[in-house]
Amino acid sequence: MTQPPANVVPVCYRHPDRETYVRCTRCDRPICPSCMNEASVGFQCPDCVRSGTKTQRQVRTAFGGTRAGAEGTVTITLIVINVLVFVIALISAGRDAAQGLGGGGLGGLIGGLTPLHRWGALVPYFATDNGQGFRVAGPSVADGEYYRLFTSMFLHFGILHLATNMWALWVVGRPLEAALGRWRFLALYLLSGLGGSVLAFILGAPNTPSAGASGAIFGLFAALIVVLRRLKLSVAGIVPVLVINLVITFGFSSYISWQAHVGGLVTGAIVAVGLAYAPQKQRTALQTATVVGALVLLTVIFAVGLSQVPQVGYPV
Repeated sequence: MTQPPANVVPVCYRHPDRETYVRCTRCDRPICPSCMNEASVGFQCPDCVRSGTKTQRQVRTAFGGTRAGAEGTVTITLIVINVLVFVIALISAGRDAAQGLGGGGLGGLIGGLTPLHRWGALVPYFATDNGQGFRVAGPSVADGEYYRLFTSMFLHFGILHLATNMWALWVVGRPLEAALGRWRFLALYLLSGLGGSVLAFILGAPNTPSAGASGAIFGLFAALIVVLRRLKLSVAGIVPVLVINLVITFGFSSYISWQAHVGGLVTGAIVAVGLAYAPQKQRTALQTATVVGALVLLTVIFAVGLSQVPQVGYPV
C-alpha cells in the first residue's frame, strides 16, 4: 500500500478542510476539535462513540427501569392528556349550549356534567326507584359500555377536581417514574385506575356517574410507600398525606367515590410489591407476571360483579 508523503498534513476525516494532528484512540482516524469526544484515554470520533453506545449496557435502577424515567415523560404526558380531555369536555358543553340543548361551558368548568361526561363517565347501571329491584336499560357499564372503566379515569368534574389530581400526579408521579422506569410506571398507573373503576362499578350506586384520576393517584401513593420501604427510606413524609386523603375520602363520601380510591389504593399496593420485590435474576419475568396477573384478576372480579347486576326490567 502506498504511504502518503511524510510532509502531508493530515485532515479530519469528517471535515477535509480542517488540518489536525489528533487521532481517534479507537480507529486512528484524524479528528478535528469539533469531532473530538473525550474518552478515558485520549479522544474518540463520533462514529466510534455511537458504536460503543450501542454495545454498552444501559444503567438501570434498582427496579429495572432505565434512567430515561427520570425525565418524567410519562407523568407529563398523562397530565397533558387529562387537561386536553377536560378542555374537550368544556367544548362539548359549549356546543350543546350553542344549539340550545342546555348546559354550557361554565357548568363543566365548575363541576357539572358535559356531553363527554355522559358518554365516558363510569355509571354502573340504571335502576328504577320503585323498590322492586328492576334495572332499566341505559348507557352504562352493565349495558356493555365497558370502555367507561377506562375513559372515566381521564374525566374530571370541574377545574378544582382536575387541578388537585394533576398536582398530586406531578408530585408523586415523577419520583415513582424515575424509580420504576417509564413502562413499569405506566402499567402501575393504568392498573391502579382500572382497579378503582372496577370497585366503583361493583360497590358504587346505580344511576350515579363517577370519574377522575383519583383511583390511579391513590395507587401511586401506595406504590411510593412500597418503593420507599424497599429502598429502606423514610415514609414519614408520605404516610400523613395518604391518611389525610383517606379521611377526606370517607368524610365526604357523599361527593367522593371512596370505592375508586380504595380500589386504586389496594391495586397499586399489590402491583408495587410485585414490581419492587422481584428478585433481580427473574426480575423482568416476575414483574411482567405481576402486571398480567393483576389485569386478569381485575377482569375476573369485574366479571363476577357484572353477573350480580339485576336483570333488565321494564322502564317505569
